[in-house]
Amino acid sequence: MVVGKLIGVSRYRLQPSPAQEAALLVHCGHARFVWNLAVEQHAHWRPGRKRAPGFAEQCRQLTEARAESGWLRAGSIIVQQQALKDFAQAMANFFGATHRRPTWRKRGCGEGFRIVAVKAGDVRRLSRHVGEVKVPKVGWVRFRWSRPVPDGVKSYRVTRDRAGRWHVAFAAIPEPIPVPGTGEAVGVDRGVAVSAALSTGEMLNAPGPRATEKARLLRLLRKLARAKRGSNRRGKVKAAIARVKARESDRRKDWVEKISTDLARRFDVIAVEDLKIGNMTRSARGSIDAPGRNVRQKAGLNRGILAAGWGPLITRLEHKAPGRVVKVNPAYTSQRCSACGIVDAKSRESQADFRCRSCGYACNADVNAARNIEHAAGHAVSAREGPRVAGPVHREPQHDLLLVR
Repeated sequence: MVVGKLIGVSRYRLQPSPAQEAALLVHCGHARFVWNLAVEQHAHWRPGRKRAPGFAEQCRQLTEARAESGWLRAGSIIVQQQALKDFAQAMANFFGATHRRPTWRKRGCGEGFRIVAVKAGDVRRLSRHVGEVKVPKVGWVRFRWSRPVPDGVKSYRVTRDRAGRWHVAFAAIPEPIPVPGTGEAVGVDRGVAVSAALSTGEMLNAPGPRATEKARLLRLLRKLARAKRGSNRRGKVKAAIARVKARESDRRKDWVEKISTDLARRFDVIAVEDLKIGNMTRSARGSIDAPGRNVRQKAGLNRGILAAGWGPLITRLEHKAPGRVVKVNPAYTSQRCSACGIVDAKSRESQADFRCRSCGYACNADVNAARNIEHAAGHAVSAREGPRVAGPVHREPQHDLLLVR
């Protein structure tokens, strides 16, 4: 298996002064404005028309716009050009069928900008827990030195979340966790009731909101429904909701980091299902003429999948254990008996119980699926042909000793 270099990020909490925060917001506005102009240019393209301008042409147009607009000219050319560069990369990802088409950016949602050509002296440490980073046209901005900054940093991104918190993320090639060399493999089955079930029998659950947070969130949502759109009160309520959700998101990210590190240190091979999470969490809402079915139920399932951290867990595993994460076909993993290999949909008696009607093997349903994933990964690695699962064996319940391994 060929493994390329994976670019990771080390994120730190930024602590700008009020004047610096205002300057950072101006940079965010410039990056958003340039990005939206690029989106508008590509939105006008139709078959038969002249192609939309590329990155080089857009940079030339940006130079002309800066000469005419004092607002743009007062900003950083690095921030504005990198917004165009990010858009060009987003379009390349779209045409490569790995991401969706770039869309408009809205003020207050996903604010941020990127700085490249970072020099060695642009990041420095002041004390044990305080560091500084140099931002163009802003100056030295302090951040919390919660862990060592990676060596050889060439770029970083400054972001502001909906809760009003600023962060700086340094791009660097992460050091992979060494292979333990025990020869052990593990299968990981992801679910909603149980976030991750291991073939060893361990059941892992991502932390959710506390009871007090749920009650506070409900009160805030009711208050938001009564607030007038565009009012200061509505803005304060939205900020309070974002702070509550940010705490839940932070706990989930912390859980993902700890679990991914633990799995990478304990096992040589980590097998997971090759799930299309983007397709699975797509809304069931249709149009007025053709409305969707079970829209509310599907929305609840989508929230459960996203809250379980399916995607981030696998992403961090691939960062920390490159070449050791094997993705297998998810077909029949929850219906196959891990003891005899018989596929029978009725063997799964409930969400948590699995009892094979052929050999009588009983196990937790999620653990049984995780063991099937581990077995499938073993076949894939031994064959050296990539992840694959043997075809299902559909039979009526029977007692065939030849089927027992």
